[in-house]
Amino acid sequence: QVQLVESGGGLVQAGGSLRLSCAASGRTFGPLTMAWFRQPPGRDRNFVAAINWLSGITYYADSVKGRFAISRDNARNGLDLKMNNLAPEDTAVYYCAASRSCSGSCKGGTNYDYWGQGTQVTVSS
Repeated sequence: QVQLVESGGGLVQAGGSLRLSCAASGRTFGPLTMAWFRQPPGRDRNFVAAINWLSGITYYADSVKGRFAISRDNARNGLDLKMNNLAPEDTAVYYCAASRSCSGSCKGGTNYDYWGQGTQVTVSS
């Protein structure tokens, strides 16, 4: 079984930055794609960014392009999300996810086999 654990969330003022991390553990962890999703208060969970584990190709939601950067660390099975110029509308619970079978942009949540428990990001105005 694979476990994903997020960290790095918190409270930040608008215009500030945060870095989220996701640590993966498991006997045979070898995803095709890992991603970040977020769920704002009272709304559905939606796609933020994804990265192909082998090629490093990245995909972003339009709302975060140019502000967020997803990256991977193959050695530690880690996934990061650097978030800059944060706005109140970025407030959400952020989830790390891993897919064993999806390659490409993989923006749908149903593509993912494993999920973390989430970390709260709150951006004050």
